[in-house]
Amino acid sequence: MIVAFGNPVYDYIKTPTITTGERVLSGCSTNGCLALARLGHETTLIGRIGADYYERFTADLTRYHVSAITELCEQTGGFGLVYDASGNRTLDVLGVAAPIEMVPEVCREAAAIIIGPILQETSFELIERVHALSEAPLFLDPQGLLRRIGELGRIEHFYPPELAQIAPLFRVIKANELEAEVITGVNPRTNGPEAARRLRALGCELAIVTLAEAGSLIDDGHRCYRVPAYRTDAHDPTGAGDTYMAGFIHAYLNDPADLYRAGCYGAATASIWIEHTGPDAPIRLEAVERRVEKLLTL
Repeated sequence: MIVAFGNPVYDYIKTPTITTGERVLSGCSTNGCLALARLGHETTLIGRIGADYYERFTADLTRYHVSAITELCEQTGGFGLVYDASGNRTLDVLGVAAPIEMVPEVCREAAAIIIGPILQETSFELIERVHALSEAPLFLDPQGLLRRIGELGRIEHFYPPELAQIAPLFRVIKANELEAEVITGVNPRTNGPEAARRLRALGCELAIVTLAEAGSLIDDGHRCYRVPAYRTDAHDPTGAGDTYMAGFIHAYLNDPADLYRAGCYGAATASIWIEHTGPDAPIRLEAVERRVEKLLTL
């Protein structure tokens, strides 16, 4: 069982080539659970959702074979994500769900726990409670810890000093290039190994920095692995990092010593996700493994 903390959201997504037309199920931990379920894992999502989307959410998770432990709140979270031709995006807030307060007993049975907030819903105190309850390795996607609502309801990024206090609780912290620069002050495009080194220096065992088409970096304190991206036609990058984490966790739980291979699983899983938009990406273990084998020959 893999447990993930983070509010599900219903997002509107528009890229130069596609649009969802309506809001669709998404979210950091949600996308991670969807991908892990398709890789053969039992997953449980823990979060808050509004009554406005509760029935649809319940039906969606049943269809995707993901379990959930949720509490109702005033409204469902969501963003309007608009990408330009260069891949830059804006995030406008469509709804904000309440913070997560519960730490269910299922955490005691977990093989791994993901902390993947989308907008400040996993407090630092909650993370400490999760760590105290479970012996499972914790994996952090910090995106929601680094976001706050700025002017006109648009998301802006900042560095919370409390992150340094809870970083040692995590086996892995995975950040994309923007998040890594916010945390470390180093642009990963110009000095990726230094950004990964500084991220790991916060106290986690492994630091991962994802760089979209430029691949990813994994720092374990002894060396920095450069993992290539799987070249593909990306239609929607939303959730790429979430599903990279899923693929990495799948391989890491099988063989924690082979970090390069785990990174290739992350890259291969994400490559299938970004070829589609929304939660229906046809991730299958056999397809992921075929792409992993190609990456391993590079």
